[in-house]
Amino acid sequence: MPKRGKHPEKALTAIQVRALKEPGRYADGNGLYLVVDPSGAKRWLLRTVIQGRRRDIGLGGVALVSLAEAREKALSYRKLARQGGDPLAEKRRTAITIPTFDEAAQRVFEEHKPSWRNSKHAAQWMNTLSQYAFPILGQMPVHQIDSPHVLQVLAPIWLTKPETARRVRQRIGTVLNWAKAAGFRTGDNPVEGITKGLPRQTDRGEHYAALAYAEVPSFLARLRSDPGISESARLAFEFLILTASRTNEVLGARWSEFDVTNRLWAVPAERMKAGRAHRVPLTDQCLVILEQAKAASAGSPFVFPGRSSERPLSNMVFLMALRRLKLKTTAHGFRSSFRDWAAECTSFPREVAEASLAHAVENKVEAAYRRTDLVEKRRELLKLWGQHCTSDIGTKNG
Repeated sequence: MPKRGKHPEKALTAIQVRALKEPGRYADGNGLYLVVDPSGAKRWLLRTVIQGRRRDIGLGGVALVSLAEAREKALSYRKLARQGGDPLAEKRRTAITIPTFDEAAQRVFEEHKPSWRNSKHAAQWMNTLSQYAFPILGQMPVHQIDSPHVLQVLAPIWLTKPETARRVRQRIGTVLNWAKAAGFRTGDNPVEGITKGLPRQTDRGEHYAALAYAEVPSFLARLRSDPGISESARLAFEFLILTASRTNEVLGARWSEFDVTNRLWAVPAERMKAGRAHRVPLTDQCLVILEQAKAASAGSPFVFPGRSSERPLSNMVFLMALRRLKLKTTAHGFRSSFRDWAAECTSFPREVAEASLAHAVENKVEAAYRRTDLVEKRRELLKLWGQHCTSDIGTKNG
């Protein structure tokens, strides 16, 4: 350390900073010093107490940091130290090239994309951020984003587009969690607790709209008799209900997945929500639907092809059928109808009904010891479900 120079009685001036030549340390006040090295180089030094220990923090050379800037940095670090923070850690963090929100989002997208089975979801993930978050957060360094900024993104769409807003909130949270894990920001995620500053969404927490199980037979009767619903859409919808399956599982079904001899449909893992292959037992009614679909599929690899034999039916087909029948329910809701019926009208154990819906076993110990998918018991349960569903239209389909 060079010898201590003469200290001016008052704070330094910009003229003094330029004029001082003698090696030493010159006080500006409040722990800020100008250090003149024997070589003639000049630099700023802050001496302060950090978490009970006296520490020296370099603030940069005079050639790059002016007197005003040095004072501003010193003030910021002193405040942080008084609040119990660590200015040295802050200095190291700011020395890192901190990405903007859109840069961080792109990195998160690229890292997560291989784990997403649905290409549509991958496209929507970035599209929602690009449309709603990037105009406000896009060019902000991730460490500067706070709750008011997130609120500014969500407030305009929170009530008008509630589902979209919740997805945007979740995706912003994912990006900021990644930024914290990567060392680009500290503290709580500003997305947490953000709903306290937003009005209550009336649709929040609602389940998929579903028919009461007692109404399912009359629905199927109407579905079969409506001339405005195509045969392919009708067959696919019946198959979805009778197998208690999800929309994407049914519409993406290929003939290669079916073992008619053993009366099984093997849905591959990439099309299952839980990411595990699932066997669906086929009842007599399901086999009749497959025979009819085969005759209408014109050699398509898909069981329920759309206008082009190379593509399946659109995932809007069930929604359009429900609108035509003027029902405020969803295709997914028929799984709830099945679950309620199984609980109230049969004596099958809960795990059989849950396995029929391809729900994951929540208890980790039970999941570790489960060695069967209960396919034969599920076959019996789905047979009874099919009989219930067709009670208004007879059993001509099985």
